Order: sequence, then structure tokens, then C-alpha cells
Amino acid sequence: MSRRLATAPAGWHRRVLQLAFPIVLANLTQPILGAVDTAVAGHLHSAADLGGVALGGLFFNFVFWGFGFLRMGTTGLVAQAFGAADPNALRANVVRALLLAFAIGAVVLVVQTPLIHYALAAIGGSDEVQRNARVYSAARIGSAPFALANYVVLGYLLGTQRVRIALATQVFVNAVNVVAVLVYVYVFGWGIAGIGAATATADTLGFVFGAGVLWYARPRGLSPLRLATVVDPAALKQLVAINRDIFLRTMCLLGSFGWFAHLGARQGDAILAANALLLNFQTFMAYGLDGFAHAAEALVGAAIGARNRDAFQHAVRVTMFWSVIGAAAFTIVYWVGGAWIIDRLTDQEPVRTAARTFLPWAALSPVVSVWGFLLDGVFIGATRTRELMQAMAVSLGVFLVASWLLVAPFANHGLWAALLVFMASRGLALSPLLPRIAAAIRVPAAGMQ
Repeated sequence: MSRRLATAPAGWHRRVLQLAFPIVLANLTQPILGAVDTAVAGHLHSAADLGGVALGGLFFNFVFWGFGFLRMGTTGLVAQAFGAADPNALRANVVRALLLAFAIGAVVLVVQTPLIHYALAAIGGSDEVQRNARVYSAARIGSAPFALANYVVLGYLLGTQRVRIALATQVFVNAVNVVAVLVYVYVFGWGIAGIGAATATADTLGFVFGAGVLWYARPRGLSPLRLATVVDPAALKQLVAINRDIFLRTMCLLGSFGWFAHLGARQGDAILAANALLLNFQTFMAYGLDGFAHAAEALVGAAIGARNRDAFQHAVRVTMFWSVIGAAAFTIVYWVGGAWIIDRLTDQEPVRTAARTFLPWAALSPVVSVWGFLLDGVFIGATRTRELMQAMAVSLGVFLVASWLLVAPFANHGLWAALLVFMASRGLALSPLLPRIAAAIRVPAAGMQ
């Protein structure tokens, strides 16, 4: 395994692109889906319809993305088992993660009514926006166990570097969603509820597809999985620690975007809707650049599992190189074509005007954000989740201070400036910690490779 990872640097560029390109395509199907939902809502009756879907979507960022450790933790653990050529550990990690996903999903369903009510109330917005957000959320939340289990499926596929299958899975889920939203809204006339129900349908059918993928890709020739292996105390302790840290890290991240939405909502429905449109730019960019971060997760995890320090260093350098190129490309596209994209997403002129005003901030974001995105992937692949959580907590504090200083005098311009300060601080907080990972890799003696 070590010899296979220790390829020449030129080969690493090819290898990173072969991994990252399908992941980028798979990731970009996610914000396309959000853009379809935004476009459908943006052509309904008023800005309050778009605002309701935006708030509902933010709520699910908390509910589902808040448990994104199911994907990230699975990728890191599976990648290290893959690098160590240990199929038994690989299988056990996936089963534990699936059981955890269904348990969390069941809890979400039990507490859904107060969860929706209090979470949406905390974000804010007008009474009409709140009503629409509750309709959307109630229609979507029933698929919670399947949506969370889909994270585990994706984490397994990325960790084992089956990126083409991951792409096929994501394309299937999002194709179902697009078709369902068009049918539910324009054929059945379900309005905002149809947008939420379409995503629930896609999550459910996506898990059926993903379960088939897991069964087909399972390691062959292993002895039956014993319950004692699944509930092994040491493995469960590691799983809980990793998931706890990633959960807290994600809560800090989503708390930042929740605070961003809250401060935007206080400036009126038009600003709230405009910010929601521009966050589609941010989300699209994040999913694209996360393709390289996911490649880093898989390669870094495999390198650490194989105890190959050279492979780790190549993985970090090459994925960073291509991440920066991708970030520059996003900035150019947004700067040149951002106004055209805004006009495609809504026909409401007040929202269009506001979004164009703040477009330069969204165009600048990729080159500011890229460092934090890539380093997130490195630390997840290395399962160094404590440092990841601590760095994100520091960045959240920086964002709160920046928003307090900038929003009052500069309004929404100040809010966007504070968001970019937050994005920059993520990379700055993690960079000094990076050498610790390489130093911790115990390279085996030559005869043991």
C-alpha cells in the first residue's frame, strides 16, 4: 500500500484530478438543486415565497448539515481503513455510522414540531415568510433518517475513492429532486409544500439507490459481522469523539450563517431574499471547491492509514494547487456573469437590484474562502477533529465581533464584509496546525513496507 501511494509528483496531479473531477461534478449537483428550488420559489407570488424557502432551507442546513459528521467522520475512518488494507474495519465503521444515522433521524422525527417552530422563530423574518418556511419544512422533514443515511453512503464512497459511483449516486438523487419539484409544483399545484416534498422524495429514493450501492461494493469473503465488533468500546469512543468535534465545528459554521441570515432578515424581506440568492453563489462555489477538499480527505486518510508521510505531503500540496485555480475561476465567472445569473433566479426587480448591489462580495468570496475549505478536508482525512473544531470556534468569534463592528455603520455591505472576514479566519486558524499532522505520521521501517 505504501509503495502504491508514493508516486511521483507529476502522477499526483493526475491522481488528484481523477479523484476530484467526479467529486466536483457530484457536489455541483447539490447547489444546482438549491438553485432550482430558489428559481421555482422566485417565480411564485412574492418575495415572501422565496424568503420562506430560503429560511426553510437554512433550517435544514442546521438539521441535516448539522449532522454532516456522518459523512465527514465516515470518510476519514473509512479512508484510513482503506489505506491500511483492513476491510473488516472498513465494514464495521460503515455499519456503526448507518446505525447512528437512523437513530438521529428517528429523534428528529419525534421532536419535529417544536424543532421547526423554535428554530424558524430564532432566525426571524416577517410573519408571511415564517408561515411559508413552516409549510416547506413540514413537507420535507419526513425523510430525515434517509437523508442522514445518505451521508454515510457518500462518506464510504469517498473514503474508498469510488468517486464515479459517488457521482452516479448524487446525480440520481438530484435528478429525482428536479423532476419531483417540477411535477409537485406545476402539475399538482402544491406550491411551497411541493418544493419541500420533492426533496423528501429524492432523499428517500436516494437511500434505496445507495443501499444497493453499498451491498454491491461490500468487501467479499469476510466472516459475518459480530455485534461485539459493532459495539466495540474503543471504536465507539473514537466514533463519538470524532463526531462530537465535527458536530460542534459544524454548529459553529451553521451558527455563523444563521447569524448572517438573522442580520439580513432585520433589513427587510428584499435584503433577506437578495442575500439568499447570493448565498447560492457561495454554496455553488463551496460545493465545487469541496471536491478538492474531499479528494484531500480520501488521499490524506489513505496516506495516514498506510503511514506514508511523503504521500501526505503530496496530497496536501497538489490539492491546494488545484483548489486555488478553481477558486480563481469561480471569482472570474461571478464577476463577469453574476448579474445574468441573478436575473435567471428571480423576476422580482427589488430583489434583483439588491442582489446586484452586493454581488462584488459574493464574487470575491472564492479566493478568500478556498484556504479554509481545503484545510478542512486535510484535517478530516487525518481525523484531527479537535483542532478543526477549535479553529472553527475561533473563527465564529471573529465573525461575531466583525459583524458587531461593521453592520451598524455599513448595513448589508458590512454584513458581507464580516462574512468574508470569517471565511479568511478559517484558513488562518488552521494553517499553523498543519505541520502537526505530518509530524505525527509514524513511518514504518523499510523492511516493514
